[in-house]
Amino acid sequence: MIVRIESLTKIYDTKLRIAAVDGIDLELKQGEIFGLLGPNGAGKTTTISICTTRTLPTSGTVWIKGIDVVKDPAHARRQIGVVPQYNTLDRSLTIQENLYFHCLYFGFSPRAARLRTQELLEQFLLTERQKVLPSQLSGGQAQRVQIARAIAHRPAVLFLDEPSAGLDPQSRMAMWQAVQDLRKEGITVLLTTHYMEEADQLSERVAIIDHGRVLALDSPEKLKNTYGAQTIFSLKLKSQEGLEEIATRLRAHAGISGAEITPDGLRVQADNAEGLLPELIAAIRVCGLRDLSITEPSLETVFIRLTGRDLRE
Repeated sequence: MIVRIESLTKIYDTKLRIAAVDGIDLELKQGEIFGLLGPNGAGKTTTISICTTRTLPTSGTVWIKGIDVVKDPAHARRQIGVVPQYNTLDRSLTIQENLYFHCLYFGFSPRAARLRTQELLEQFLLTERQKVLPSQLSGGQAQRVQIARAIAHRPAVLFLDEPSAGLDPQSRMAMWQAVQDLRKEGITVLLTTHYMEEADQLSERVAIIDHGRVLALDSPEKLKNTYGAQTIFSLKLKSQEGLEEIATRLRAHAGISGAEITPDGLRVQADNAEGLLPELIAAIRVCGLRDLSITEPSLETVFIRLTGRDLRE
């Protein structure tokens, strides 16, 4: 395993025992894109801070490519790249210089640094912008530069903390493609995000954490199946005639886990939606169908089911 986290704990108040991270165990494989999800205050940022040597754990161990990040942080840093939540590009340097000096910092010769810089500019479609300052870039371009800089020294693991926060949809899709392309280089990616669609699209496996503990860990598809992410049928009806009886009948139907009356019709939750739509249409024909929308199972449904709907500060 490229990343191994065992019994990781971080307690900020020893008297009250406020644990930001409370016994996390995780393993990441080479070339894997791994999503770490959780509400605000769940422990995501603290976990990444420990993995990237910025914070010391209270107990437990993190190995990056077999290196203990606490016992040998300098060696561990050579194996990791970090893209933080905020733009940390050097504003006084051009894009080309940001990449070039990063390579020098990690021991490249001037010639090797120049070659690696040009390679990254081409890979991330930044060649035409190499002479501009970070302030002249769009949010999406700046994020691509940050990813390019983070992998310039060819790390084994890349940590992405909320990489698409504040990006427009086009920039977000370009960033997704850049991250997916890292698989070709064998780079392992640990991604934190509040965008469930992003985690679903990019991650081979996802861990959902809350209060410093892992609540669920598997592929997005298996999590949706295991935790009852359901297909939702929202039916707007012309009348409410006999709707209570219809809802009661539907609740007894195999594959339907719930049917509730709404102000403008009926909302049906189905564990198995295959072949169900014609039966629903037939069941409500006396009421008259005005409109229909179908919401497919999503990672967001799983996330809310495990962590709750309450707003976190």
